[in-house]
Amino acid sequence: MSYAEYVIAAYAVFFAVLLWDGLAPRLRLSRIRRSIAARARRAAARPPAS
Repeated sequence: MSYAEYVIAAYAVFFAVLLWDGLAPRLRLSRIRRSIAARARRAAARPPAS
């Protein structure tokens, strides 16, 4: 592997990790929001406790 290939590979890995660092929190937040919405729907569908 030449020096140029090494540098290109290093930049590719860097940008892949950078992309993942940007996407992972957004994906986690959307999953948490769906979970909260589902919990709210279940609570609304539950008969009132009396």
